[in-house]
Amino acid sequence: MAQQAIRILGIDPGLRRTGWGVIETRGSVLSFVAAGSVTSDASRSLAERLVELHTGLCAVLDGQSPHEAAVEQTFVNRDATATLKLGQARGIALLVPAARGLSVAEYAPNLVKKTVVGSGHGDKKQIRMMVSVLLPRASVDSDDAADALAIAITHAHHRMSRVLAVAAG
Repeated sequence: MAQQAIRILGIDPGLRRTGWGVIETRGSVLSFVAAGSVTSDASRSLAERLVELHTGLCAVLDGQSPHEAAVEQTFVNRDATATLKLGQARGIALLVPAARGLSVAEYAPNLVKKTVVGSGHGDKKQIRMMVSVLLPRASVDSDDAADALAIAITHAHHRMSRVLAVAAG
């Protein structure tokens, strides 16, 4: 009996660019579906930029019909204002799939890097290279989209671990 494909949306939140990537997992087999970025206009107010991200992510969900979503957790940096703005963009990234009834998992940046690269300190170039190895048909035009695919891959691996643990339990 064939396993049902699960479509996963990975989201790498950012106020300028929110990366998104969609994969399908069927058992342990991963397949690339689509990837891209939602952008906001830096000349607009914060509220207008958040609306742009919301509208863009809604369009992604409408076009890709994911079953589950995964969002990268925010890391705290030295610039409190930038961290707060990132947190607001992340709120949109959590809200949009949750409002559609999808389960939304969250993963720390180091866990994403460790899952995809093998080390919790991989750089953007390594992530992009490993995404292309794990998803050979992936068409990735930005680091944000590659990071979003890495988040989706992380969710696929960790959700499979939970599924196997429940089945064994």
